[in-house]
Amino acid sequence: MPRGRYSLHDPHDHTPLGEEHFNCAPGPSGWRYVSQITTPSGPGPGNHPRQGAATGSVDLTLDDLGRPIRLELHAASWQVRGAALDGVTWVRTDPTGTHATEGNVRAHAFTGTSPAFLVATSRLLRLTPASPPTRVRLVAFTDPVLAPLTVDQSWALIRSEAHATDNGPLTVDEYQVSALDTGERHTVHITGDVVLAAPGIELEDLETPPSVFT
Repeated sequence: MPRGRYSLHDPHDHTPLGEEHFNCAPGPSGWRYVSQITTPSGPGPGNHPRQGAATGSVDLTLDDLGRPIRLELHAASWQVRGAALDGVTWVRTDPTGTHATEGNVRAHAFTGTSPAFLVATSRLLRLTPASPPTRVRLVAFTDPVLAPLTVDQSWALIRSEAHATDNGPLTVDEYQVSALDTGERHTVHITGDVVLAAPGIELEDLETPPSVFT
């Protein structure tokens, strides 16, 4: 069960946005990822990072095909619960808890700032280096109030390379992701169910090796 910590920052000016403390693992239903998002940590005793205050959480479960069968997000007192149903369907609750709005879009899955969504999209598409660029429609929940936004992306697996480690070979997949509305492109590196690097995301600590999907 991989367990670790990502640092999150603005991809344009690199302003620290927080940290995401996560654990994830394949399971009977497919794959589950659970995390707590905190404010950026400062130095603690012995120069070890001190965990910041909690600001949100992510709980995502995929089925064997990579479809989101359960999503729960919390941020700034807002909450979203969603799943793949007639496309994707969700309920978003306001901070007071007295009102809720429902949404449904003919999309393939969800996305957002959490690295979990990059792993989830790669599992859904299951690309190979020989695959052509593949278009995918996603519903993004944007910070800080989890507002829904439908986005179209193109994903291509550029290369898969095996790297020797103390725990055996580690395959790193390099994806090129393009936003179809702006043409902006960026690179995402994933190994198993862990994101090594992506715009706004850095893997800072990993206690156990990534899971290997079959």
